[in-house]
Amino acid sequence: MYKLIACDLDETLLNSENKVSSKNIEAIQKADAQGVKFVLATGRGYATVQGTLEEIGLQNKKDEYVISFNGGAVTENKDNHLLHFQGISFDLASELYKRGQDYDVAIHVYTQEDVYVYNLVEEERKHLETKMEVIEISDKNIDFLKDQAIAKVLYMNTDRDYLNQIEEDLKDITQNSDITYSSNRYIEFNDKGVNKGAGITFLADHLELDISQTIAIGDNFNDLPMLETAGLAIGVQNMVPELKEKMDYVTEANHNESAIAEVIEKFILNGEE
Repeated sequence: MYKLIACDLDETLLNSENKVSSKNIEAIQKADAQGVKFVLATGRGYATVQGTLEEIGLQNKKDEYVISFNGGAVTENKDNHLLHFQGISFDLASELYKRGQDYDVAIHVYTQEDVYVYNLVEEERKHLETKMEVIEISDKNIDFLKDQAIAKVLYMNTDRDYLNQIEEDLKDITQNSDITYSSNRYIEFNDKGVNKGAGITFLADHLELDISQTIAIGDNFNDLPMLETAGLAIGVQNMVPELKEKMDYVTEANHNESAIAEVIEKFILNGEE
């Protein structure tokens, strides 16, 4: 029997208005009543997902959890108690920030609590306005963050080929990084070994669950390590097409049609294997 569901947020749990549908909320609460933990697994920071946790009734709750920063942090929802954190070095973050200024990208720098954005173009501003609050900066370096833990850095551009080329260009400084793509607009730089698969493994171990008792739900490349690790890999209908053949199950519904409720009804409430 499955005991834990790790679920991506953007384009998976959240609809196009960045909300959780009432049908999804009802299903999550039914799963919770059966002792199944519903865990947000996101590239965002844990501080920026509190609104979603409140929507689904899990904000500030003991024995409920969030996997954030693509697996770089695992927190218990009660007081955002940090169980695990693995960020990138300041030197790497600083170099990525400086090198990023040579490209047509918006640069995000994630600390444990805040997101700083350089070159916040209007397209990105609109994309973020209902997702999270960010701090816009114009500094040519991030020396002001030298004493803070940095979770990750990402670049934004909606041209995937352009981002692929940036990845090639930066290989001289990213040998010790885990690099992935998300939301069809970001290239993300985490520390080596940081991914959602490592996050769900840490949490399953913490809860003394066998990994076969876990379900992962996602839609994009940064979800793949989690999907490959979990006992059951589920993609939503709007998933990146290249990944669908790797899934154990692909929902009939997309993220605007309560795909998560479909999963919970099928594999938790009806008990299918």
